[in-house]
Amino acid sequence: MTLDRFTSRRILLGAGLTGLSALATRPLFAQTAAHEETCHSAVPDNVKPLTGAPRKLTIAWNETALCVAAVPVAKEKGFFARRNLDIDYINFGGATDQLLEAISTGKADGAPGMALRWLKPLQQGFDVKLVAGLHAGCMYLMVPEGSPVRQITDLKGKTVGVTDMGGPDRNFFAIRVKEAGLDPENDISWRAYPPDLLPLALQRNEVQAISDGDPVSWLQKRQFGLRDIDSNMSDQWAHTTCCVIGLRGSLVRDEPDVARAVTQAILEAGAWLACNPEEAGEIFKPYAPKASAADLAAMIRIQGHHHQTLAGTFRDEIVLYAEALKSVGVFRPSLDTARYASRVTQDLFV
Repeated sequence: MTLDRFTSRRILLGAGLTGLSALATRPLFAQTAAHEETCHSAVPDNVKPLTGAPRKLTIAWNETALCVAAVPVAKEKGFFARRNLDIDYINFGGATDQLLEAISTGKADGAPGMALRWLKPLQQGFDVKLVAGLHAGCMYLMVPEGSPVRQITDLKGKTVGVTDMGGPDRNFFAIRVKEAGLDPENDISWRAYPPDLLPLALQRNEVQAISDGDPVSWLQKRQFGLRDIDSNMSDQWAHTTCCVIGLRGSLVRDEPDVARAVTQAILEAGAWLACNPEEAGEIFKPYAPKASAADLAAMIRIQGHHHQTLAGTFRDEIVLYAEALKSVGVFRPSLDTARYASRVTQDLFV
């Protein structure tokens, strides 16, 4: 199975469910008769809200990650309340396997996270189901403005600084190196640093490029005069889920209506912030004190919040990632990626 097989199956400006006419593809951004922009999530309109007392749930999220701004937006703008949900938050910045264990054991009911951070740990059998693609694009590969490095192939024989040797940025740009025709293990060296030290390593020429995500990347580009040479808003990856929504497996099995409600609320919030970046920036500002609300709005605009996926389309994207991870040695070559994707994902809106 090759990566090219999936290229034609990306969804632009919206999301649909393969083979399900009730959930046909529709744009996230639509123009009304009055030419006012309205925003639609990938979820169908006919999902009924929960009845009875509000259902209490706990969502874990990383407060420093702008790419999951849909989580605070969902509470601030009433998307959770509209779905009859009472949501508590846990700020979680630890190891991924610890997060997945917390979800599978009921310490949290769900979380947003980066696909390339979750897919390898999910092989361990955590009772967590991926239920939706929240958005595309939020990672950047950067060099100094005056660097002779203009593209990925120019990195041959050089060193790239990353935040984590098993992190999503390292994995993604290893995939991009492979796509560019280089060997990510032999043609390029990788070195991990704390995010704040990456620009210093660049200045000392310990590395010749660095990678990270917003809001850190945005601020570092401005402070240190950096420019992007690649991102996961390039080529087919611009139309591929970057961050996913994962839920406790027992919640999906035992309370599917609740699982649908929380998924719908987060996706609705994601669609709203894609159309309202200025207000979304104001909402996220308390979590990013070093960035202005205008900066945060600008970051949101260049991320892929227009892209959401469910069911068959979402599962195809997980297969795409798994195939790519096989190509760079993260997954074993014998892994049946279609079977793996079917095991770790769940269709909620069928």
